[in-house]
Amino acid sequence: MTYSYTQISNYLRCPRSYRYRYLDGWREKDTRAAMVFGRCFEKALAAYFEKQDCSVALFKEWEAFRDTPFQYKKGESWDRFLHQGVHLLEMFVRDDRVCVPCPEGNLQQKLIRKLANGNEFVSYIDAIGELDGKPCLIDWKTTTSRYSEEPEGLLSLDPQLICYSWISGIPDVAFVVFVRKQVPEIQYLKATISEEQRKEFGRLVETTIGQLESGQFSSHSGIRFPQNGCVSCSHLGLCLDNPQLVEANLIRRPGASDLDWLDELVD
Repeated sequence: MTYSYTQISNYLRCPRSYRYRYLDGWREKDTRAAMVFGRCFEKALAAYFEKQDCSVALFKEWEAFRDTPFQYKKGESWDRFLHQGVHLLEMFVRDDRVCVPCPEGNLQQKLIRKLANGNEFVSYIDAIGELDGKPCLIDWKTTTSRYSEEPEGLLSLDPQLICYSWISGIPDVAFVVFVRKQVPEIQYLKATISEEQRKEFGRLVETTIGQLESGQFSSHSGIRFPQNGCVSCSHLGLCLDNPQLVEANLIRRPGASDLDWLDELVD
């Protein structure tokens, strides 16, 4: 079996949801504009490091979805997404804080780690390069809210960055956060992952895979306000036996998915 961060985190959040998705074949529909735009934006970033016009690349990628009936939040539109994206790309170019040498090999780099029992763990790293002249592993994020920066060291607890540091062996990591708000902003957030954190994550992966292989798929109810994990879960309609929610949010593919590594391309 091949596992990924998305699978492990999904199982830890709710084993029942993992079963719905990876064993029963229920996948979330691509109806959220922000999710698809994030993919287009990452392709525009790749174009920048490949010495192409990143704004043109963004328009070309996003243009394919101009007439797609996405779910837009209040105040959002296809044009607004494009305007914010171009503004953020222009800021990123002016800042000139990130360098990715040999982009053909250091963007969307596929890393595989062998596990026990013949299993594998796969990750796609957004970029391996330099931030402010210091070598590090970089993950792009597009969001409408700033990431928390306090207290100091908070970013070193992010499980995705710990995962990427574990599989790559690179201790210095960073989020480059493109904040789509009325006044767009870019955050450059750095952290260092310790060797002990990497070892702990490795043990977590082995333990979680053991639970998966033993068929433990109990539900984790997330309804305890204000933490509404179930409300934001795409599989809520299945748990509530609500056909309308299922039809609105899910599409079923036969059997378990063997293409979860594609989720590593999405934030």
